[in-house]
Amino acid sequence: MRRPVAWVVAIVLLGEAVFVAALNWFLGVVVDRQDMSLAGLDPNTMATSSKIGGIVFGLYFVLCALVAVLVAIRDRAPAGFGRVLLISVAVVHGLLGAFAWSMIGWTAFLFLMVVLGLVVLLLMTYDRDGGPQRPASGSGPGGGGEPEAAAGTGPAAASDAAGTATGPGRGAQEPWGGGQEPQDSAPAQITRPASTTP
Repeated sequence: MRRPVAWVVAIVLLGEAVFVAALNWFLGVVVDRQDMSLAGLDPNTMATSSKIGGIVFGLYFVLCALVAVLVAIRDRAPAGFGRVLLISVAVVHGLLGAFAWSMIGWTAFLFLMVVLGLVVLLLMTYDRDGGPQRPASGSGPGGGGEPEAAAGTGPAAASDAAGTATGPGRGAQEPWGGGQEPQDSAPAQITRPASTTP
């Protein structure tokens, strides 16, 4: 489900990039040909700024669409600058939706809210599933822990084998007790020899 959402977000943002750039360029041409002025501003300045704004916003949406395409191809959550771009484009759509409700109508507001929901859905689905998790230490074959321990090899088995080795002067039935200090070989109780003098 995550990849289709990413592809839809990429296509929608790319379409918005083309639409915003074309609309601002068209408004700049109209202002230039009609020689319009707002609050005494130079018509050429207004036309040029409208065209530059359209190009800048178009490139911004194209960059956000490129981040969504990379997310869809890699099937991995966006990180760093790409994540910041997606969060910022979600905020921009929220602000544009507020302006669209008061100036254009509910249809533009509904479209912008749908795009906002898609971007948020893209971010949430990849945050919820952060990728494959490593198995726990006790979840090996048969629940016996690490494979080396289950097979009787590795450091644990080597230490057990070293612990059962017998020291000098000991029998095979008296282990040292793996990794501990050698115990004294003298008997626990010493009996004094009986006196032979009357």
